[in-house]
Amino acid sequence: MKASPAATAAAADPLGGESGFVRGLGLFDSTMIVVGSMIGSGIFIVSADIARQTGSAGGLLTAWVVAGVLTVSAALSYGELAAMMPKAGGQYVYLRECYSPLWGFLYGWTLFLVIQTGTIAAVAVAFARFLGVLFPAVSPTSWIIPPVRVSASYAFSLSWQQLFAILLIVFLTLANTRGLNWGKYIQNIFTSAKTLALIGLVILGIVFGRNAAAIQANFSHLWALQGGQVIEPGASFLRRWLPSVSVSSGLWGLLAAYGVAQVGSLFSADAWNNITFTAGEVKNPRRDVPISLALGTAIVITLYFLANIAYLSTLPLSQIQTAPDDRVATAVLSAIFGGAGAAMMAIAITISAFGCVNGLILAGARVYYAMAHDGLFFRSIGRLNEKHVPARSLLFQGVWAALLVLARTRRVDALGAVTYGNLYSDLLDYVVFSVLIFYVLTIAGVFVLRRKRPQAERPYRAFGYPIVPALYIIVALAIMLVLILYKTATTWPGLLLVLLGLPVYLIWSRRPGPEPVSR
Repeated sequence: MKASPAATAAAADPLGGESGFVRGLGLFDSTMIVVGSMIGSGIFIVSADIARQTGSAGGLLTAWVVAGVLTVSAALSYGELAAMMPKAGGQYVYLRECYSPLWGFLYGWTLFLVIQTGTIAAVAVAFARFLGVLFPAVSPTSWIIPPVRVSASYAFSLSWQQLFAILLIVFLTLANTRGLNWGKYIQNIFTSAKTLALIGLVILGIVFGRNAAAIQANFSHLWALQGGQVIEPGASFLRRWLPSVSVSSGLWGLLAAYGVAQVGSLFSADAWNNITFTAGEVKNPRRDVPISLALGTAIVITLYFLANIAYLSTLPLSQIQTAPDDRVATAVLSAIFGGAGAAMMAIAITISAFGCVNGLILAGARVYYAMAHDGLFFRSIGRLNEKHVPARSLLFQGVWAALLVLARTRRVDALGAVTYGNLYSDLLDYVVFSVLIFYVLTIAGVFVLRRKRPQAERPYRAFGYPIVPALYIIVALAIMLVLILYKTATTWPGLLLVLLGLPVYLIWSRRPGPEPVSR
C-alpha cells in the first residue's frame, strides 16, 4: 500500500516537519520573527485612543500591563503545543489536532481572508503613510487612478501612497520566494534596527524629554480622570437595559472601559504567534520555538510599557489624548527636537513597518501551505520551489494583500459628501473578537491534549499550568463579553466572516486530494 504524502513527509523529517523545508532558523532568528512581527506602527499611535478610553495615566499604563500579562501568558502556554507539534502551520495544526480539521480550517480561512493579509495591508500602508512625511508626493490623495465606484459602499483606487504600499508587499514577497535566508536576513536586520529605534525613543522620552510638569501631573495624580470617553452599548436593543458607561461609572464602568481599551493594546502586541507557523524551518523547534515565544514577547511588552512611561514623562495626558492623528510618538520627539522630530519618527516607523511586513509575509504563507497539504486549500499552494520555500503560497498571499490595499470603503454623509476609507481597516476591526476566540480555543487545547494524549512527549510544559492558562482564558472571555456588548457593530461581522468558512470547508473537504495528516 502506497504511503500518504503526509506519512512520507513525516518519515523524511523525524521532527515532524514537511519534506523539503530547510531548518535554517536558530534561536536568534526565531526571536527576531516574534519581535519583528509584533512591533509595527501601533505602539506609536494607539496610546492616544487608550488614554481617551481609560481617562487617566494609570489607566493607560494598566491597559498595557493587562495586554502584556495576557500576551506573555498566552505565549508561555503556546510553548507546550509548539514543542509537541513543531510543524509548518503552527496554530492551524494545534487547532486541528486539539479539536478537528474544521477548527483548523476556520482559523486558516480567517487568517488568509483578513488576519494576516489585512495586517500586511495595514502595516504596508502605514509604511507608505510615514514615507509621505519624508516625501510629500507619496500622498493618499495624489491619484494615479481616482476612486472607481463598484457599489454604493465600495470602490477601488490607486494613489501614490497605495502604490508604495503595494510595491513594498511585492518586493518582500518576491524576496521571500528566493529562499529562507533572504527573509531571515531582512528580518534580522530590520528587527534589530527598529528595536534599537524603540529603545532610543524610550531613552529620549524618559531622559531628554523629561518634563517636570508632565511627570507631576501624570504620576502624582495617576488615577485622576481627564476626559474619559462615555462608552455606548453597541446595539440599539442593548441600550434598553445596558447603561452607557465610562471609567468613572463604578466597577462595571471600569471593566467596560478597560475591556474596550484592550482592542488597541492587544492588536499592537499581536502576531507573536507567527513563529509557530514557521516551526518546520526552525533548527531545534522543540527547544527554540517555546524559548523564542517567551523571550520575544517579554522583550516587546517591556519596551511597550517603557514607551508609555516615556510618553507620560514628556507629555501631559491631555496632549497624549489629543495628539494630531493620534501620533503620540511623533508628538514626543517634536517636543524634544521641534520640527525635526516628525521626520525622525517617520524614519523609525518606516523601518519598523518594513520589518513587520516581512515577518508577516514570511510566516503567513506557511499556514496556507499546511492547509493545502491537508487538502483544504489549492493543491499547488502545498508545494515548495527549488529554494525550499512555499513560493506559490507567498504569491497568493501577496496578491490578496495587494487587493486589500486597493479596495476602499465608500461613505456618503447627509450633505452628499463622499469619503473613502480602507477596507482592510474595517475588516481588522471586525476580526479582533475572532482572533481572541482562536487564542482561547488554542490555549484551551493545552487542557484538551493533556487529557486526550497524556503520554505524548512534552519537551516543554506550559508555565504555571493550570492556573496561568486558565487565567488567560477567563480574562480573554471577559474582554470578549465587553466587546459583544459595547462593540457589537464590529463584533458580529467578524463572527460572520469566520462562519462563512463553513460552506467553504465543506467544499474543500470533499475534493479529491492528498490524504490528511494523521489526526
